[in-house]
Amino acid sequence: MSRESRLDEFRRVTGATMRAIAHKVELNVNFAPGQPGFTGSEARLPLPARDLPPEDVAQTRGAADSIALRIRHHDSKLHARETPKNEAAREVFEAIELARVEAIGALQMKGVAANLTASLDEHCRQRGFNRLTEREHAPLGEALRLLAREAMTGLPPPASAKRLVDLWRPEIGDAARADLAGLAGLMNDQRAYAKAVRRLISDLDLDPGAEDLEADDSEDQDDNDSKQDDPNEAKGEGGEKDSADSAEMEGSEGESGQEESGETDSAETDMEMKGEGGEDSPNRPGRPPESDPRKRGQNEPSYRPFTEEFDETVEAADLCDPDELARLRQLLDQQLMHLQTVVGRLANRLQRRLLAKQNRSWEFDLEEGMLDAARLPRVVVNPEMPLSYKRERDTEFRDTVVTLLIDNSGSMRGRPITVAAMSADILARTLERCGVKVEVLGFTTRMWKGGQSRERWIAAGKPANPGRLNDLRHIVYKSADAPWRRARKSLGLMLREGILKENIDGEALLWAHNRLMARSEQRRILMVISDGAPVDDSTLSVNPGNYLERHLREVIDWIETRSSVELIAIGIGHDVTRYYRRAVTLVDAEQLGGTVMEQLAALFDEVPGQKMKRAG
Repeated sequence: MSRESRLDEFRRVTGATMRAIAHKVELNVNFAPGQPGFTGSEARLPLPARDLPPEDVAQTRGAADSIALRIRHHDSKLHARETPKNEAAREVFEAIELARVEAIGALQMKGVAANLTASLDEHCRQRGFNRLTEREHAPLGEALRLLAREAMTGLPPPASAKRLVDLWRPEIGDAARADLAGLAGLMNDQRAYAKAVRRLISDLDLDPGAEDLEADDSEDQDDNDSKQDDPNEAKGEGGEKDSADSAEMEGSEGESGQEESGETDSAETDMEMKGEGGEDSPNRPGRPPESDPRKRGQNEPSYRPFTEEFDETVEAADLCDPDELARLRQLLDQQLMHLQTVVGRLANRLQRRLLAKQNRSWEFDLEEGMLDAARLPRVVVNPEMPLSYKRERDTEFRDTVVTLLIDNSGSMRGRPITVAAMSADILARTLERCGVKVEVLGFTTRMWKGGQSRERWIAAGKPANPGRLNDLRHIVYKSADAPWRRARKSLGLMLREGILKENIDGEALLWAHNRLMARSEQRRILMVISDGAPVDDSTLSVNPGNYLERHLREVIDWIETRSSVELIAIGIGHDVTRYYRRAVTLVDAEQLGGTVMEQLAALFDEVPGQKMKRAG
């Protein structure tokens, strides 16, 4: 049998096995370079080499079994309801849920157990867990996933993960160990398992409020029981359809923002959370809802990606090994020494303003309210004097989250991206001291001039007006719930050579906006730092010349007129005032740090609900 026919046979058999394990006949299995994952009814598996080396085969089979088991045994709606809001707790919750579905398959089928072990070993080796020496570099979620797997299946961690587990095992308390030991008896009941995991998370002090949700669980249980009483509603016409449908929800961009919020797939399958919903969230990433066709010419096509299969949303730490990340952070610290004086002074001024707004104030000498004990002596001296009361005055400062969205295009290379990284670092530290959450995001592409999206378009016969033809890379340098001390090293990634490529601003703006809308804070601020208009040679070479710019204008107009997010832009050597209502243009990147602080101070000084004025 030839190599090509062996490879085709392997693909066919792997796809059939996936459909059998998942109980989903309509599952479409694709093989392509990159990380595994699934969206809707399509699964993506890593492409093995033509000669089918054993390590490639094991990795592909392990990824296929993991995805199939998740489709079969995972209810995404239930998972979304039970997922903690705290980011560290959510990471652990996701990892231990992945351990559950894989443990079910491993206990039922020995071959699946071998495939999953081989895939897990490769996953841990690629992430460098065998080189770990300090606990601060060891992800707790991954360690707990391995410990939960050990508790449910009896299988020890693979050799490449032994150091990771050894670093965390002594830190697990008796209560948490008991929680882990009890998971084995609950793995076939996702609801009970989720409650046990939340108790584990609470015992680990990752989310102290996790057990406060127990009261809500009884209401959810009653609602769920009433639904399961109706067999048509529980299973649908196809018997097993509900399980498959819930799996389809996992990686897709849902039509409802409420269903999207909180639904994330596992780190193993590398499914990103796209279009986290809130009110008026877009129907899908890259397209604001209800786009007015009158704003573009009759013959101009609407914006769309040719394919989203190769897009990725990735944590900064996953793009670089720990040693290099530490070196880049040290380089950023050296650069910060030169900027610390000027920007630090402005940061302190901003901090004083914010803390002053949050200070309590009281109204005195009132006829009702809380008794003012400080004025009781005068009543004793003069009994005819009436009692005095006081009342706390409501402050105008609202619970706030700020997102800093930084252009990671090649034109930012050098001083602009260095100053942007330093400004993000100082801003995160300053606002964290004031109780304001800060998220730092970056946007670029995975490849120059197209990547796998363009290859897919060429293979499809180069249809006209294909839409966006590049693979997006959206980077999370610091999430809103992560403390600065944990994310500080990730900010150094901006200085790494090869990260900065091309920029597609419209979809990045929607991505950052949707993350903000999924937050619970009352006030949401989105600050964009860019040095030019959106540029992607692959897309613009086969679409109208204003294709990306027109989409950016549509997204900005939608956010500014229909969203509660406050949008502000800072252009470095590029006039962004022609795009944004509120914008500032800088000639020199050295002015960036001070301008960021000044613009935020002006935003916080505004009266709530005041109409934004054009700056710059």
